[in-house]
Amino acid sequence: MKHNRSRALAVVLVSGGLDSCVTAAIAAQEYELAMLHVNYGQRTEARELKAFQDICAFYGVPASRRLVSSIAHLKQIGGSSLTDQRIPVSRADLQSKEIPTSYVPFRNAHLLSIAVSWGEVLGARAIFIGAVEEDSSGYPDCRLSFFQAFNRVIQLGTRPDTRLTIQAPLIHLKKFEIVQKGVELKAPLHLTWSCYQREDIACGICDSCALRLRAFQKLGLEDPIPYRERPRYSY
Repeated sequence: MKHNRSRALAVVLVSGGLDSCVTAAIAAQEYELAMLHVNYGQRTEARELKAFQDICAFYGVPASRRLVSSIAHLKQIGGSSLTDQRIPVSRADLQSKEIPTSYVPFRNAHLLSIAVSWGEVLGARAIFIGAVEEDSSGYPDCRLSFFQAFNRVIQLGTRPDTRLTIQAPLIHLKKFEIVQKGVELKAPLHLTWSCYQREDIACGICDSCALRLRAFQKLGLEDPIPYRERPRYSY
């Protein structure tokens, strides 16, 4: 099942959002791509999956290197407004330093574990994740220290000849810098979906929509996806 291509292979975690799309664009500069999407019972699961498939098609990733996995137990566990319908999605508060209700407990550990298992089977050399530390919603599993620790877990928990490392190329960027990078690399930002609560048209008022809109506004660019509301957000 290992690949026989001239370039090394990388597994890219692609939610369908802006950050993961730009991460895929960065990975594509150096690696052949295998793309992983994980459904975990999130409100916008179907729309995110469509974005994933559209991004895969854009980069010519064959079906054999697309993996859609499910960890529906995160919905059963709950504790997040993304997975529990009884917890409302909070209106954006970009000045808040608190961990938001949209935090899914320890989600990235689950995602990375799947990526490592698949990457080891494929003979991949890297796992790319679009985590952002400085300009994110304050998730504890989006910190550089978390990924450094997980790299040590990979070393301890895989075969001696496995050479997999996590790469988070956006980790220290602001959201507007991520948009700039995406434009520079001609990433298909029009195919992405970031809204936490709607699948038909982005709400424009959840944290994820607000971070994204603010970035485009700072750059004087029009966000190419549809919004129900487009408030002005300032840095």
